[in-house]
Formats: sequence, C-alpha cells, structure tokens
Amino acid sequence: MKKVFVGLSGGVDSAVAAYLLIQQGYHVECGFMRNWDASVNSDIAGNPTIDDDMCPQEVDYMDALNVANKLNVPLHRVDFVAEYWQDVFSVFVEQTKRGLTPNPDILCNKHIKFDAFVDYAKKHGFDYVATGHYARIVNINGESHLAKAIDQNKDQTYFLVQIPKDVLSMILFPLGEITKDEVRRIALEQDFVVAKKKDSTGICFIGERHFKEFMSNYIPKNEGKIIDIETKKVIGQHHGVMFYTLGQRKGLNIGGDRGPWFVVWKHLKSNQLIVAQEHHPYLKTTSVTIQRVNLLSDLLTFPIQCHAKFRYRQADQEVVLDMIDDKLIATFPQGIRAVTPGQEAVFYLNHVCIGGGQIDEIFLNNEPLRSLVEKEIADEI
Repeated sequence: MKKVFVGLSGGVDSAVAAYLLIQQGYHVECGFMRNWDASVNSDIAGNPTIDDDMCPQEVDYMDALNVANKLNVPLHRVDFVAEYWQDVFSVFVEQTKRGLTPNPDILCNKHIKFDAFVDYAKKHGFDYVATGHYARIVNINGESHLAKAIDQNKDQTYFLVQIPKDVLSMILFPLGEITKDEVRRIALEQDFVVAKKKDSTGICFIGERHFKEFMSNYIPKNEGKIIDIETKKVIGQHHGVMFYTLGQRKGLNIGGDRGPWFVVWKHLKSNQLIVAQEHHPYLKTTSVTIQRVNLLSDLLTFPIQCHAKFRYRQADQEVVLDMIDDKLIATFPQGIRAVTPGQEAVFYLNHVCIGGGQIDEIFLNNEPLRSLVEKEIADEI
C-alpha cells in the first residue's frame, strides 16, 4: 500500500483531500506545518514583539487534529518556522523594500510545502505528498505536468508555478478533479468540524490585520508626495511607496472631482508615488522580462505562443514567450494593465502550466516603463 503524507492545514480543502485519498486505498498520514511564530516576532530594530492574535495557528492545529482523529490517521506537527522566516518572510520584506510586489504564497509553496515538507515526507518513508490545492498532475509522454483544476474558479496553479519540477511525480492533488461545492458537500456528509469553516484569505503572517499596519513593524513608514504624471502637481500624500502596487486604485485617498486615479510608478529615490487617470498609456505595458525562471516541462521549443497570468484571478492573456540566456521575455502587443515587477508571470499551453517566474522589467513599445516615467517627471525628481 502506497504511503501518502497529506498537508493538513485545519481547513476544509485539506480535510477532504485526506478523506479522498483514504477512500482511494492509500495509507494516509497527515502533517500540520507550523510556519510562523505568532506570539514572538521582531520589529525593524530586531526587538521581539508580542502579538497573540496575528495568526490563529493553534485554532487551525486543533481543527486539523480533530479531522485527523475523525479519519483515524496520525497527525505530525512539523516545525518550519526558521525556514519560513529565512526563505519566505525575509525575502518578502527585502523585496518589498526594493519597491517590488512579491507573492509570499508562491515562496511558501516553493520553499516550504514542496521542498522542506517533501523532504520530511521522504525521510519518513512516504511515497507521495498531497495537499488541498485545486490543481492536477497529468502525464504527457511519460512526464508529470502541472495542470489547471477542473474548477476554474478555484484553480491555484498560479501559486504552484515554482514547485521544483523533479518533485511533480510524487505530488497528489485530490481536489483537482472536483469542484469547491463538491468539497463542501463531502465535508458536510463526513461531519468534519471544518465543513463550514471560512476559507483563509490573505497572508498567514498578517492574518486579518491591515497590510500597511503590519508591515510598518518591519519597514518604516516614509510619507511622501503623490504626483499627477500629466500636470506634475502634488495631489495627495502616501504612507510609503513600497506599500503600493502598480495599477492600484483603492487606498490612494486622493480628493477632488477628477479621477479615478491609478498608480503608474513608484519612484523610490525621490519617495514619490506617480499616478494617472484611467486611460493614460503608461497604465499598460507591451512586454516584460522574467527572472527566477522555473520551467515545468522539458518539451518546450521557443518562441511559444501561449497564455499568461500576471496576477491571480486575471483572465488568460495571449502572449509570445521567448527564452534568452536565463530570462524569459513575454511580448503582448495588445497591451496589458497592471503588470507589476515582483509579481509572478505564469504561462500555460491549454490547461498545462509550463512554468513562470518573477516579473523583472516592464516595457511599453520596447522602452522600459521606468525610463518613460522618469523622463516625464524629470523636473520633479
């Protein structure tokens, strides 16, 4: 009997994933990942801060234990706090300081769930690792590939793009073939304590807190001017350019009868947030370079006509993808809004995810948007 180690998070998805694998005849054991120390953290100066309600991991652990007991399977409590701090949170903070918009969930999947957790499973004799992600593993010409879930509204391949290719063959995604409604139905039928539990949203280490409020423990607020790129006039004040993202509309707090306003650029050196109105050409880009590339197939021949997502929930976008040296270049003459350095670009051929990486530089008609904006506001910076 094949042994499967299931990441049990204390949510409904992972509970049903574990149940389905037992029904399929696997020997199942579960692991609860403790990734964040919610009671003791460090502020900007490295001093401990106490915050007991930041991330309700103990509640999640008790829910996971309740599910494991109901399924009559062991629950391992696995501590990855040090790894998470080094490989996820510290990277997130440093990149945010540089004005990027990184995705910690992608870093967590790369370094924790499908690296450290997989290593733990291998050391303890498991054949497979499974999670409650909505995705599929499909076999094409003898090679394991990451593919979109049947439930397109819940598909999570965007967050899984940095999984090491060599572990795909030992990953199981039991929810990939069913819908969220079916998951809820199964959970209710099995009388799981988490059957009606609300799905977790946002970033674990922030929990329900406001992003800027939490991050100010690690990145000092540095208020500055909000500049209208057309009139060059100051039209508001920001709380620190690193806390905003390109294309952002909400939270700018710009008064007046003009608008709506969108973030065009974050100029760190002058600490200015550059904004424009809805139809400004700088709100779209036409190409992008991508670093930290992770290709999930050996069967690719460039250039490739494919589809891309430059953020989660974005509709698939038509692009031409090429590879030069160790960087990907995606071109999309039609223009796409809010492509943001630091976020992830994820590429698909039909339903198969072929890989992706972190957005590096964005361009409008072959010129870096950074250069275009800086020329436009040269007198202001």
